[in-house]
Amino acid sequence: MTDMTNRKLPAGIQSFKTIREEGYLYVDKSDIVWQLVNRGKMFNYLSRPRRFGKSILVDTLASYLEGKKELFEGLKIMQLEKDWKQYPVIRLDMSRGGANAETIRSYLNLRFKDYEKMYGITPIPTAQLADRFDAIITTAYQQTGLKVAILIDEYDSPLQHSWKTPEHDKCTEVYREVFAILKADDEYERLVFITGITKFTQISLFSVLNNLTNISFLPEYATICGITEQEIGDNFKPELKKMAEVNGWTLQETHDKLKDYYDGYHFSRRNMVDIYNPYSLINALDTQTLGNFWASSGATSLLPKFVSNAELHLGDFENYPIMSNTLELSDVTGGGAALFLYQSGYLTIKSYDEFGYILGFPNEEVKQALYDMVLPALTMREESDIQSLQSLLYRQLGMGQVDDAMKALKALVADVPYSNKKLASMDMEERYRLIISTIINAIGWKVEVEHMLSTGRIDMVVKTSRYIYVIELKLRNNGGKDAATQQISDRQYMEPFKADKRQVIGIGIELDEEGKGLIDWKRVEEEQQ
Repeated sequence: MTDMTNRKLPAGIQSFKTIREEGYLYVDKSDIVWQLVNRGKMFNYLSRPRRFGKSILVDTLASYLEGKKELFEGLKIMQLEKDWKQYPVIRLDMSRGGANAETIRSYLNLRFKDYEKMYGITPIPTAQLADRFDAIITTAYQQTGLKVAILIDEYDSPLQHSWKTPEHDKCTEVYREVFAILKADDEYERLVFITGITKFTQISLFSVLNNLTNISFLPEYATICGITEQEIGDNFKPELKKMAEVNGWTLQETHDKLKDYYDGYHFSRRNMVDIYNPYSLINALDTQTLGNFWASSGATSLLPKFVSNAELHLGDFENYPIMSNTLELSDVTGGGAALFLYQSGYLTIKSYDEFGYILGFPNEEVKQALYDMVLPALTMREESDIQSLQSLLYRQLGMGQVDDAMKALKALVADVPYSNKKLASMDMEERYRLIISTIINAIGWKVEVEHMLSTGRIDMVVKTSRYIYVIELKLRNNGGKDAATQQISDRQYMEPFKADKRQVIGIGIELDEEGKGLIDWKRVEEEQQ
């Protein structure tokens, strides 16, 4: 048993053996692993976002199939598995395959050499990769008398890197050539398990393995990666308590903040259990800090290829309808931005009905990351130019320094609506709402655009840890800041928020009608309220 007072969290560790032998906390998924091997299909594909535990799952599968019983002592699988066998296991990690056909072939050549040495195979010099793969599978079966398990992690990595480049077709040719053997050798195979982020249906493993079962949406595997609410309660109570103490929060506040930042993923319409991003959650508990861990750890290489004009559509992704077949069956290259954003973890399933799925942002970390990514395109500035102003704006809004915050905001929105041609079809006030809400979302404060009240519609409500800002935008030729503050007062926009412990501040912002940016601002005076 791991010492509860001095436990180690497996932040970034992908070795099941290391976790179990070196006393790291392990969230027990061994019962689902057993079910996959013994009750599932032979050919399986699992899609999950990056940093979601796919590699540790593959390693756990390998340890189980190799019969390493000692690593599973005390886990759920011990109640299920009575006949431990040592199946031959072939593992491939395609994230090491590079971004062109040559690097894929080089990686497979090295891995196949390892297995040829293990089974005493001497291939002829002219043997193709497919022939060598076939020989490894059949020889492993013949020598052990047991069927072979083949585990392919991050299958889509080279395809992502090469997509929309001249190398892509050559990469897919290697996949078709080599992996077609998996179907041909099915009589020798115990399990084929493939993981990835994005689904290239027509051009890779999916085209040669037409009997591949996509388990990504099946209810029984909804929790196979990630961490559930129940698992947090069962496994992380000491860490929650420590994080609460370090930050001066209650246990409930700590839980609510973690949930807000990292929870909210759903992977099956028939099992809508909330899933936390495991990478972010474990790093937050390990450091006792709320941070954008997943977002800052890198983005899938396809992201820039799908975000063309995304700055104009981010609001749509809050509540985005998508057909069932598109989400569950479509190729990522033809399914549009929403399908890609779902597969890569930026959107998740919010609900389902007879008309299909509704997607949306799973949590604040992801939402902030996506808004932050499109901000340079929207503001037509370099990322380095934006960051210092963002930092100022975050601090100033957080501390209630209205005048300083408005100065930083003015610097960020100068000339944007006028110069960004993508916004030309939008009403001028609508342009400003988009730009300002994107800026505030990107720094991490919550923004609600066009908040409805019985008395009217507030342009923007911004919530920080200490303040709630009620913001009304007016063009100069439509009354400007005076008309904006008068509207806040007359329609009592601030009243519904006064029960909140946070201070409510009303701000009227005056904007240039020709799109040349923020002109002035005015705070709603107490006596006006």
